[in-house]
Amino acid sequence: MVGFLTWLWRCRNYIVIVLTPLLLLPLPLIIPTPEAKCGYAIILMALYWCTECIPLAVTALLPVILFPMMGIMESGEVCIQYLKDSNMLFIGGLLVAIAVEHWNLHRRIALQVLLIVGVKPSLLMIGFMGTTAFLSMWISNTASTAMMLPIANAVLQQLSDTEASAEEGEYNLTAAKDGQENQAFEISELKAKDSSINMDKDGDTKDIKELKENNVISSLSSVPPEVCVRSPEVEQRRLRREQKYLKLSKGMSLSVCYAASIGGTATLTGTTPNVIMKGQIDELFPANGGVINFASWFGFSFPNMVLMLALSWLWLQFMFLGFNFKQSFGCGTKKDGDRQAYQVIKDEYKKLGRMKFAEGCVLAVFILLVLLWFTREPGFIPGWATVLFNKDKPYVTDGTVAILMSALFFCIPSNFPGMSRDAEAPSALLNWDIVHEKMPWNILLLLGGGFALAHGSEKSGLSVWLGESLIPLQSIPPFAISILLSLLVAMFTECSSNTATTTLFLPILASMATAIKMHPLYVMFPCTIAASLAFMLPVATPPNAIAFSYGNLKVIDMARAGFILNFLGVITINIAINTWGVAMFQLNTFPSWANTTKTP
Repeated sequence: MVGFLTWLWRCRNYIVIVLTPLLLLPLPLIIPTPEAKCGYAIILMALYWCTECIPLAVTALLPVILFPMMGIMESGEVCIQYLKDSNMLFIGGLLVAIAVEHWNLHRRIALQVLLIVGVKPSLLMIGFMGTTAFLSMWISNTASTAMMLPIANAVLQQLSDTEASAEEGEYNLTAAKDGQENQAFEISELKAKDSSINMDKDGDTKDIKELKENNVISSLSSVPPEVCVRSPEVEQRRLRREQKYLKLSKGMSLSVCYAASIGGTATLTGTTPNVIMKGQIDELFPANGGVINFASWFGFSFPNMVLMLALSWLWLQFMFLGFNFKQSFGCGTKKDGDRQAYQVIKDEYKKLGRMKFAEGCVLAVFILLVLLWFTREPGFIPGWATVLFNKDKPYVTDGTVAILMSALFFCIPSNFPGMSRDAEAPSALLNWDIVHEKMPWNILLLLGGGFALAHGSEKSGLSVWLGESLIPLQSIPPFAISILLSLLVAMFTECSSNTATTTLFLPILASMATAIKMHPLYVMFPCTIAASLAFMLPVATPPNAIAFSYGNLKVIDMARAGFILNFLGVITINIAINTWGVAMFQLNTFPSWANTTKTP
């Protein structure tokens, strides 16, 4: 029986692949309507995504097979959903991130920030969290975590080693002092024992002289501490020090991986769910007038990110460091351990050398890209795109800007071209081999699969049916709906990828919002950000897995810290959506563009 169960577990993926479509097959057979057929495809994909029995990107391609065969959409109409403007925005953002990583610009920024904040425990945690969050706004959460954790561990190891050396030195000094006192006591005893003992010219007795000749007395103070029997007090100090740095290491690892997830929510290209939401809004509500762009997303999400980051720091401070401000902040004191740990960061920064021509070019393109994103359509004044290109139609979007600026990386040389006849032409800042190696192509298919599902739901009438089924929710206050759905998504994303979670939930939420005459962004915004609040399990996100792999953490450590942070995150998001979110997007009214969804 045990062997059979073991075989079932090993072959579970194949069993899920075969049995799931067969068990769901009665749905389209008994109810042969387009809504039921589309529901069959969505449920099948949801189960495949949750179990990961086949790669997520392959599951995202199932609409290309199922929708044409079920008569929901033509194949050409399905395939065109896989490369939209949102995909171009995502590709451009990834190319910028790849260039920043390739030329180590992110490492230079991180080390420079840490040199500013110092190495006091609480300040160090703030420094690592702030730096990781900032980097995650522009590069992948995984890359920022993988870069910051080794630096954090090196600094903490230096602090621990320095404190251990100081304790050993203090112990040796005490031991040597005690040894000298004991030697003097023994010598005086020998002298007093018998006044008739012969003494040499140095005043030593015969026995003492023999001990000196055999190097016994003189070597007492040089016995290594490991040989000596430690006193209980010294042993307790060692255990307290190790326990302190173990907790500090756990807290620092968690702070880095959590900050990466939180930081990704601040920008439109920071993490995949953000781009999925923009794509779904544009797909489901084509007349929305570009309500979501880089500037509007940043204006709402950045303050929310800062608030979440501050609350996360307070909670991790309480869990792993306590609120001993004198010890955590130092109150202006500087110990040798702090200086040496600071030197570790300084040495790492010196290894980078002076900023290279390539780094300067990448930084210039990056800053220009961000400025163009912010000023394209800021909202309170006409942007450059509106004045120059978008007078009657939205010709230029954030995706246009992203591709324009990222294309420059393939045109700008990585070194200043030399003028000599023998000088070779320098390579460009990026080449396609680097991009091909680092580009997560599977995410593009996931994005496309989500857009295909949303379009299929509209064409089949499933979105209308779902909306009508959810009309009873109209009696519940909007803020309660938002909180409950955010909690549901935050719990769901712990065991499913945030990309799959947003892909499944957002079309349903949009249908519900239009049915009960609620502003779609009122529920879609909080749930999209909540999909990034996967703090409880090591397998929930790659940053969590990287932090867990360092060996200092246990599952219970992450679960205890993440459980509270999930609730804090949901509360923070809903505070944001009900304060400055209402003012920015007029969420108290049902927009006219929400009535213009396509009908089957």
